[in-house]
Amino acid sequence: MSRPPVNPAQPAFGPEENGEPGASPGGFAGEAGSARPAGPRPLGIIIVSLVVGAEALTLLGAAAVYGYQLAIGAPVTSFAGALFTLALLLGLSAWLFATGLFLFRGYRWTRAAALVAQLFVLTIGVPTLAEGVVLPGLVMVLPAVAAILFLFGKRVISFASRTGGSAPVL
Repeated sequence: MSRPPVNPAQPAFGPEENGEPGASPGGFAGEAGSARPAGPRPLGIIIVSLVVGAEALTLLGAAAVYGYQLAIGAPVTSFAGALFTLALLLGLSAWLFATGLFLFRGYRWTRAAALVAQLFVLTIGVPTLAEGVVLPGLVMVLPAVAAILFLFGKRVISFASRTGGSAPVL
């Protein structure tokens, strides 16, 4: 007796047999090929997502102030360089918003992105503290260190292990 060919991207049984009527094969409605993270959302995921979201809002605010200064005619050495800086601030803000959102949802790639963002913050926060500017330095360093510590927690790692999957090609 032969068995029909099995596509490894699809589950061996349908969602109705899994006890979830109308659910997608991956466990989340509308997201094919992804697996539901195990257990409830850990506190570490919430904290790191909030830290990354706050950093994104801060960059967006910096971009708004920078854009306003360009609009009122503040002197710049290179207008093209100033526009590039504005685009860079907006792009990094969008990247951090996406990282925070998808980390909250439990995607695996976001742990590396959040870690890189925290390392960038530390490269600015530590010299700020070393120069004696204590309050802004602490505002940068403490959330970054907390986020890094939470990123390496067992519960955060096990929760943020979704791969996202993809829709079948054919």
